[in-house]
Amino acid sequence: MIRIIVCGGDEAGRGAIIGPLVISIVAMKSTSMHKLPEIGVRDSKMLTEKRRNQLYGQIEELVTDIKVDKIYPKEINEAMRNHISLNELEAMHFAHLFDQIKHDIGSVYLDSPDVIAERFGTRFKMSSSKPIKVVGVKAPPQEKGVKYTRVIAEHKADVKYPVVSAASIIAKVTRDREIKKLEKELKMHIGSGYPSDYKTIDIIKKHLKTGVLNPYIREKWSTMDRIKQTKLQF
Repeated sequence: MIRIIVCGGDEAGRGAIIGPLVISIVAMKSTSMHKLPEIGVRDSKMLTEKRRNQLYGQIEELVTDIKVDKIYPKEINEAMRNHISLNELEAMHFAHLFDQIKHDIGSVYLDSPDVIAERFGTRFKMSSSKPIKVVGVKAPPQEKGVKYTRVIAEHKADVKYPVVSAASIIAKVTRDREIKKLEKELKMHIGSGYPSDYKTIDIIKKHLKTGVLNPYIREKWSTMDRIKQTKLQF
């Protein structure tokens, strides 16, 4: 079997109020990893939309496997109601994608959203069906004859590891496409979907009474509480 390194490391849309949270895992041969920086792969936030789209196709040609998952607002809202944190939900989805990869996996690099970076790796391990060792976390001795995948969960992994940067590009391009599809479906401009985007906040305010955007909004966000309170004051 091919010995590969897997990046489950990045997502797009974590802080958004409209649209899905997209996560991506990129798997590739360790001997090919040097090619990523050579073609210009870096954290998606440092790239223009045009460049991300160009790199998306180049990454597809270089890697062994790509897994993508879209966590829609309905699932996020339900998780919040059941006191499941976004970190837990994200770790579960990453583990689900990871378990779908059939190759012999050496290491997984995760861009940790948790204040304690290794804790995200532990949550990932608990949700996976594969034998895993989280780097930086004490664990019982490994069983003889069992191949363990090393999980490295770190802050800013999307900047430090090109294979994580590749996953960030896949996730970002996928989310951007989802937002465009949503705009086409709703026949309205919703902006980026982030609270910092005045277009996004404006469209939410306009459609708060009609409920048109309800299926696409994360209700349990503090931003939504602030918008509703503002509307009540007028």
